[in-house]
Amino acid sequence: MTKKTKKSPAAKPATSLPRWDLTDLYQTPNSKKLTADLDEVAKSAAGIQKKYQGKLAKLAAPKFAAAIAEYEELQDIIGKLGSYSYLYYCLNVTDPERGQFLQRVSEALNDAGTHLVFFTLEINLITPAAYSALLKNKAVAHYRPWLDSVRDWRNHMLPQEIEEKLHEKDVTGRSAWIRLFDEFEAGLRFDIDGKEVPISDVLNMLSDKDEKKRKAAAISLGNTFKKNISTFALITNTLAKDKAIEDKWRKYPSSEAARHLSNQVEQPVVDALATAVRKAYPKLSHRYYALKAKWMGKKKLDYWNRNAPLPSDD
Repeated sequence: MTKKTKKSPAAKPATSLPRWDLTDLYQTPNSKKLTADLDEVAKSAAGIQKKYQGKLAKLAAPKFAAAIAEYEELQDIIGKLGSYSYLYYCLNVTDPERGQFLQRVSEALNDAGTHLVFFTLEINLITPAAYSALLKNKAVAHYRPWLDSVRDWRNHMLPQEIEEKLHEKDVTGRSAWIRLFDEFEAGLRFDIDGKEVPISDVLNMLSDKDEKKRKAAAISLGNTFKKNISTFALITNTLAKDKAIEDKWRKYPSSEAARHLSNQVEQPVVDALATAVRKAYPKLSHRYYALKAKWMGKKKLDYWNRNAPLPSDD
């Protein structure tokens, strides 16, 4: 007589999705540490400006390295505050309290940043000969990768007064339009079989095992976006024009030049990569979609099946 094998209990569906743990940065938006860091940023930024503005390019190597170290320490705190406020906001973009918190921190960091605009501008005023001499100092050479990156922008600098005004207006300009896009999109609701769902749910449905659900999600996504196309167009066109104006002022040779500088990659390298990818469409993406259609028993892959799991997937 054989013993019956005990079946493993079926896995229960997750009741909630994982959430970011941001406590390594700050315990809460109202924590004393966060408030103290905001105060420290404001105080240190003003202090660095008072101490070094108009003098940075003339400092001897040891003092120049010390100035960069001060700037680096402050940037670490600024980065921490910026990361925490944005990630906390992203946990629920439609929550007005989170939006208010993000705005408060963004404005504080923007104010502090205005005091620091001079720093990279003055680094770019250092002559090539003087820069080479500074790099002979070990403490300065430690920062060479960052310094080289900063100096890549020297041909596109504007006068300090204009740079400061552009920086100050960013919080009500480009950044505000991007935030509007995020909040507008997050606030949209999509009709799935008579039920209104947020964009996160409908995007997740595009990978559902059930083709009917994938099709319903794709159609609802397209219909809702189409109804709101004028708002999306206004945001996109405003951002595009804003970028075009600044690109013209900074004399960038192309619309993507600033991105290449930021990525520290040359235009010909990017062009070569894009050309290679386009040439490979027939043997990569086209072939993949043809194989996927075959796996799914179809002559042609419908657009709502692009993210469909393969038949063998669990």
